[in-house]
Amino acid sequence: MALTRDFKDTVRARARRDPKFRLALIEEAIESLIDGDLDGGRSILSDYIKATIGYPALARLTGKDTKSLIRMLSPGGNPTSRNLLQILRHVQEQEGVKVEVRVKYE
Repeated sequence: MALTRDFKDTVRARARRDPKFRLALIEEAIESLIDGDLDGGRSILSDYIKATIGYPALARLTGKDTKSLIRMLSPGGNPTSRNLLQILRHVQEQEGVKVEVRVKYE
């Protein structure tokens, strides 16, 4: 089911005012990517970028074209691991956090 414009606007508004929500978006995006939900992870990451740093600023930081970044994170986008990790590095810097990966044995 596609998300409505109102829902995406609500997510963006909350991300702009709530630092904990922004961190939860980053966490959910990374978990989705690791779990193989690439479309979901890219979509959440895109929502975070639109609500915070914005694609034009991210383009300046990464040296990538704005439209290329948008395509990378769009449904069906296919960013290289180098590009995706570069985006995640700048997202971490934006929030002043460091993502840590831990192995969990089940």
